Formats: sequence, C-alpha cells, structure tokens
Amino acid sequence: MSSADISVGNAARAFDLVAEQYDDLFTNSVIGRLQRQVVWEALSKAFGPGHCALELNCGTGEDALFLAKRGVSVVACDASSRMISIAKEKAARGVAGARIRFEVLSNEELLSLPFAGQFDGVLSNFSGLNCVGDLPQVATHLGRLVKPGGRALLCLSTRICLWEVFWYLCHGNSRKAFRRISGRTVAHIHGIPVPVAYPSKDSLCKAFTPWFVLRKVQAVGLFIPPSYVEEWTARHKRMVAALERLDRFFRSFPAFALLGDHVLFELERTAQ
Repeated sequence: MSSADISVGNAARAFDLVAEQYDDLFTNSVIGRLQRQVVWEALSKAFGPGHCALELNCGTGEDALFLAKRGVSVVACDASSRMISIAKEKAARGVAGARIRFEVLSNEELLSLPFAGQFDGVLSNFSGLNCVGDLPQVATHLGRLVKPGGRALLCLSTRICLWEVFWYLCHGNSRKAFRRISGRTVAHIHGIPVPVAYPSKDSLCKAFTPWFVLRKVQAVGLFIPPSYVEEWTARHKRMVAALERLDRFFRSFPAFALLGDHVLFELERTAQ
C-alpha cells in the first residue's frame, strides 16, 4: 500500500469518527452558518434548476441539499462512509424528490466516475482539497468530468488566517499562530494523523491549468473567526453581527481575499 493510499485511508477513518458530531460542532454553529452562507451565495449564482453538479468531500450533505432545493441534481462524494450514511438520512427526510446520488468515494478516486463531460460544475467545500496529496491529478479528473464553461467552486483553508494568528498570539501560542505558513502540517483527528497542505493561489492555479482558469477569489471567514472560537462567538452576538458586515464588505478585496479562515476560488472550465 502506498503512502497516498494510507493518507486517504486515515482521512476516511478520521472523519468516520467525527461524523456523528460534525453538524453540532460546525454545521449548526453560528460560525459554521455564517461561513457556509458565503459559499451558498456563490452556489446560487453558479447553479440553477436543471443543472447537474458534482460535490467532492460532501460531508453530511448540507450543500447537496441546498443545491437540490434549487432544482439542481447532485452527485455527492465523500471518502467517509459514515458521513455518506448521515447525508443519505438527511436527504431522505429533507427534500421530497431530491435528485442526489451519494457515493463513498475519495477525491483521489474520481477516475472511476462514469460521467465524462456531464457536470455543469463542481463544488468542494471547507478544506477537503487541503487533504489531497496530488492536486493536479484531481484537476485532471475534474477536467474530464466538467463541461467547458462549467464552474469549479473550491473552498480551501488558507495559508495565512489573520484571526488564527491574532487568537493564538493573544493566548501565548506562537506555534499554532503560524502553523499554516509552511504550507504543510499534520492534523490529528481522534489520534489519527491526516496530512494537510495549504496551497497558495499561484500553486492552485498551476495545478488546475490548462483545464480551468481562475475567475474570482474571496475570503470565507475574514473577520468572522474560525470554528474553534465558537464559545467566544456565543457571548458576543452583537460583535459577530458587526464582523459579518465587515466580512461582506471586504472579503472580495484582493488584499484581503487570502487572509480568511478559508478562501473560495471560483474557476471556469476552459475549452481545452
């Protein structure tokens, strides 16, 4: 078994273990809802009734359900079988007649999908692509699957998060404050090591060339803090409302777009 296979297996096992708590810890949290809303606004512009979308690392299915409610058919994939089980349960009780096909499939296994040129676009939300070892390979597979002119909305963890630097420096932890800057680290989820990469804007664009071209970049969670600050957020609701307004104003400014907790890259499939 290769190191890449071990890495994929570790990620799947780790997210199997957090699947039951994921919605409570993030999806239904104040921070989770505010950060996801930024992505949903972009999804609403990119996809509409009759479109077919591919979702990578779909987690518990929140984004797939959002798209289905808008009349979009979705093929939603995740390496975690437990995440997929929860997503199926939510879909069964959430949207009557929803056209969602769930697949237990890692981002590294996209070659096995028999849908060449059938998708109007692809979504990867909240850092799934940060756990991919070979980003150009994933881009090549997506180039096969997405129609020319189709959209790729890719939400990744950033290399520099202003909130994270500020938060951990205030708590005297410089190691965590700058843990992303090297571009690579290892997250330990329930004791399982999962390699994490933080690609720069230039390296991501290079990885997706010639299949996709970058059209827009915006911050997700620029003034809104990362999810581990949820307890503080619950005590400062007026402050959070003000921070959300600042987020909305500044998140697309080039100087700030890469400094949030996440960054949303919007790319277009070329005619290549």
